[in-house]
Amino acid sequence: MKDFIDDFKKLVKLRLTLTVVFSASIAFLIGSRVQGDINWINWAILTVSGFLVTGSANGFNEILERDLDKLMTRTADRPLPSGRMKTGQALILSLFMGLFGTILLFKLNILTGALSAFSIVLYAFIYTPVKRMSPIAVFVGAIPGALPPLIGYFAAFDQPVISWIPIILFTIQFVWQFPHFWAIAWVLDEDYKKAGFRLLPTTKRDKISAFMVLFSTLLLIPVGLLPTFMGFGGYIVAVVSIVATLLFIWYSWQLFIKLDIASARKVMFTSFFYLPLIQLTLLFDFIS
Repeated sequence: MKDFIDDFKKLVKLRLTLTVVFSASIAFLIGSRVQGDINWINWAILTVSGFLVTGSANGFNEILERDLDKLMTRTADRPLPSGRMKTGQALILSLFMGLFGTILLFKLNILTGALSAFSIVLYAFIYTPVKRMSPIAVFVGAIPGALPPLIGYFAAFDQPVISWIPIILFTIQFVWQFPHFWAIAWVLDEDYKKAGFRLLPTTKRDKISAFMVLFSTLLLIPVGLLPTFMGFGGYIVAVVSIVATLLFIWYSWQLFIKLDIASARKVMFTSFFYLPLIQLTLLFDFIS
């Protein structure tokens, strides 16, 4: 049983899945504050179903890339390429998680369920094959990657209404993904090339790719100030966003100057802390 649990965690990419669930949960709490009440049962449904939907998308991704994962050092020990789990087993698990998770989200409301189904299709069946075709895959993958705040926010309402708040939450997470994934792609470029993945802007560790990382972090300044400009985030959000983004920019500038893996790794680790910091600050500033 322990071996199965370990393999299941790798199949669903546990840390990534928990990050997605966290993002959706924060957006749910923000949406709940907008309407003045938190339905903790619906929050629990969102958390469980969000885990299942994200785990399903990651499972389908690993099924489609099982032969490619064998070629890369960082993925060779995953359950499918290592042979510890059969493709049929992974398919059944992914189908079950996707169907059950989506049904639960449809029970919250139609829009939330539809967005979850769309995210699975876009991530697993469009983004996954495009990774070997063109660097545009990062743009494609950033769309489902930014949907969790939308799903979480709309899950807080019986009848969701489009407003600036979920759009801004989506935009922050969308833009953040570019320096995040390009930094990862820079660090893992040699490993990715073994599988034919083309994720850096020019497919190379060059000045243009480094500039795109820097440019995308610069975009986070106006994007991070949108909550304050639009009136649902206070000055605390603005200050934290500016300070965090300046640190992000500094490490990106170092990458642009040095073009080395060490600098890219600093950009990558900064990105891990940046998004949850901004989301939590926005939540607590919004509550106050």
